Amino acid sequence: MKNLSAVEIRHRTRQSDDFEKIFKRFKREVEREKILQEIKSREYYEKPSRQRRLKKLRKKRSR
Repeated sequence: MKNLSAVEIRHRTRQSDDFEKIFKRFKREVEREKILQEIKSREYYEKPSRQRRLKKLRKKRSR
């Protein structure tokens, strides 16, 4: 997992770019970095044993 305080997204914009285009680019970058998923997963504390159990179940389902 990434340290959220270290995540930094920067984009250079041209004056000709409109807000919609800039925002779309920003959203794509956030999705690619999986920032929102990380925030949601850290919303509540999850015991390590539960994390291992869920990981095992996910692995089993994907087969």
